[in-house]
Amino acid sequence: MIEVELRGWHPGDAPVLLDAFSSPDMAQQAARPVDTPAAALEWMGLWGFRDDAKAFAVVVDGQVVGNVAVSNIDTHDTGWVSYWTSPHARGRGVAAAAARKLAEWAFKERGLFRLELGHRLDNPASCTVATRAGFLVEGIERAKLNYEGVRYDVERHARLATD
Repeated sequence: MIEVELRGWHPGDAPVLLDAFSSPDMAQQAARPVDTPAAALEWMGLWGFRDDAKAFAVVVDGQVVGNVAVSNIDTHDTGWVSYWTSPHARGRGVAAAAARKLAEWAFKERGLFRLELGHRLDNPASCTVATRAGFLVEGIERAKLNYEGVRYDVERHARLATD
């Protein structure tokens, strides 16, 4: 298993974000384009001022290679997990290791009980990440996402503090 470190995002990480978000598959991973240094700093800042969320830079061998986050934390001690890795870091188990470490943090440090995540059915890599990180399949949410007029089914996964 690959070793990852989770840490807060720093302004000096802006080039990493710009590189990651330049990948075509990352275009829909942010509410607005992350295509300038100012946009990268804004993206980091949006995560930094939320009471219901926490994002971490994923670091391998001293290099930032991705992001893992928990958001939409609610009064039921439930949060929504998301993750991405830069294209050059994919296929090595980085996202699964980061999601496992995030779950440990969320349960122990943040006091959450339930973590949820979802992925499009046409994204088997994300499903592999979820299952390797200990998230069990709970079902299909039909036509949940809409990208450019196309509806996509989403497979829901969850992990409990007691798992």
